[in-house]
Amino acid sequence: MLIGLIIGVPAALVAAGFLALVHVMETWFWSDLPDALGVSSPPWYLIVGLPVVGACFVIVARRFLPGDGGHAPLLGFAGGPVGLSAAPGVALAALGTLAFGVVLGPEGPLIALGAIVGLGVTYLVRRVDETHPSIPLAGSFAAIAALFGGPVVAGVMMVEAGLAAGTAIIPALVPGFVAAAVGYCLFVGFGHWGGLHMQAIAVPGLPLYKGTDLRDLLLAVVIGVLAAVLIHVVRTGATAVAERGVPRLGMPVMLLVGGLGVGLVALVARQLGANSQDVLFSGQQSIPALVAEQSTKIIVILLVAKAIAYAVSLGAGFRGGPVFPSIFLGVAVAMLAVVLFGMSPTAGLAIGSAAGMAATTRLLLTSCVFATLLVGPAGADAVPAAVLAACAAWVAMLALTRQPSPTQAGEGAA
Repeated sequence: MLIGLIIGVPAALVAAGFLALVHVMETWFWSDLPDALGVSSPPWYLIVGLPVVGACFVIVARRFLPGDGGHAPLLGFAGGPVGLSAAPGVALAALGTLAFGVVLGPEGPLIALGAIVGLGVTYLVRRVDETHPSIPLAGSFAAIAALFGGPVVAGVMMVEAGLAAGTAIIPALVPGFVAAAVGYCLFVGFGHWGGLHMQAIAVPGLPLYKGTDLRDLLLAVVIGVLAAVLIHVVRTGATAVAERGVPRLGMPVMLLVGGLGVGLVALVARQLGANSQDVLFSGQQSIPALVAEQSTKIIVILLVAKAIAYAVSLGAGFRGGPVFPSIFLGVAVAMLAVVLFGMSPTAGLAIGSAAGMAATTRLLLTSCVFATLLVGPAGADAVPAAVLAACAAWVAMLALTRQPSPTQAGEGAA
């Protein structure tokens, strides 16, 4: 418990500082700069140009700093061990990705930075073996606790990702759980400082979903399968970009082309009537607007544009996490059912978030717990449908990829 406390505090502080810096940079580039130019929204040249500028930051981090900018998101949201020397490169590559509108989430860099903090703290105190897997895990889950709604989701994620270790994972849970709890307390204490409250998905004012509708249960299975197929197509396209584009063009050129591609997709979506800011970025701040959207046309535009931009971001070599864009895609698929079939938006949010997260992480329990906490008491009766959606997405991804059941995330974390 003491180890978890010692690691949880600095890991959460580093995570809070990093997320606050990302928020400040986003405000500068996407709000203050357009205001200074005398326009109410980002003009076309910022939408296209800022992701390219962000690519330059990633190039510097990957080319000139140790660690290649951190873990490649195409390989999952959690990678192998990260050395202390990789911290500057991980932070710079993530800033170039997240603050400039590239479609990846903050969870990947936070996991890496938390692990680095854990290793650094144990190196300083010299009281425990810093090579033990529970030490970097404790720092990682302290850093991401706030993103996934508190220590419960982070703890369940740690358990499910470490199932391959068997009962040996149990002693490692103590520092990880304590670190996640302490880290979340610090995030709560910071309140609205640095825009930290905007980093986790939150959809206030959801209508009460009372009772369980058979139609919604059947739709949940369909949504889970469709979300898995969509995410599989995205990952297949991203893999093709990474395997063919990078060897031909080289890493720097591929990043610049990828940044340009993301900006152009967002610009086209705006010309078609959607909000370019909902296409850019990881998607967690756009979920409330997506849930409230009533136009089938806009939902389809956002779904297609986000999927294309996400695939380009994954394959071009940017650094970030793959979870939140997948959740956005899952929710977008569910919102089509809300508009077309009159499903409750509360049920749609639970179903879509569980399906999107399960399809990407292959973590069933984590996805269901996250969806349950996301909808809160208003969506308690939607949990069975969310479970069906997560299971359907998991089975569909297993069939599509023909991979064994252990998840990419679990293999990396274990």
